[in-house]
Amino acid sequence: MKDLSKFEKILEVKFKNIDLLHQSVIHCSYLNEHPDSELNHNERLEFLGDAVLEIVVTEYLFNKFPDTPEGDLTNWRASLVNYKILSEIAQELDIEKYLYLSKGESKDKNSKARQCILANAMEALIGAIYLDQGIDISKKFIKRVVLSRLDNILTNHLYLDPKSSFQEKAQELIGITPNYKVLSESGPDHNKIFEVGLYLNEELISRGKGSSKQEAQVEAASVGLKEKGW
Repeated sequence: MKDLSKFEKILEVKFKNIDLLHQSVIHCSYLNEHPDSELNHNERLEFLGDAVLEIVVTEYLFNKFPDTPEGDLTNWRASLVNYKILSEIAQELDIEKYLYLSKGESKDKNSKARQCILANAMEALIGAIYLDQGIDISKKFIKRVVLSRLDNILTNHLYLDPKSSFQEKAQELIGITPNYKVLSESGPDHNKIFEVGLYLNEELISRGKGSSKQEAQVEAASVGLKEKGW
């Protein structure tokens, strides 16, 4: 097993049961090549950590902003716990260095799949901290690495996803609600790629691709914001 003492220093958490920390960074693909591993993969810890993260962030926002409507709090929470943010935090904590991956997964860097693995490991890590240290230390950790991003998110309106941002700008500046149309579908049923067009009335503003219509719409909106200079 890897030496995780430096990792503990980065996390500012000294584990009583170091196996929990090891398990939090074991991806299921690793066990396919190492079936004799004494520890299981991190998916159960991920399940627990996801719940801990959500309740800690929810409680913080609820108490910090007593006059803020539920819809805004929901958007702010989503901006703090989505896979992109969590994968960024995981990279800052150097989690990738300590991941247990299959040889194939180890080579697949800088992909969306790797982002998801990092985000899942981040949630598993929170689950491990919760089991090992309890809720107070978990709150302290989440406040330091996750909630510390809130001021920047609110200041720069990063809680609005590209679709919401584009719609808000389009309605505010030109009085038109954007619409999306599927331009093409390709690939087998289990691995389809959708191309979607973003329109203002009948004018095609931008295109986006993704493994789901929603993902393609988000990309189209992101490109559209740049095209319009919004």
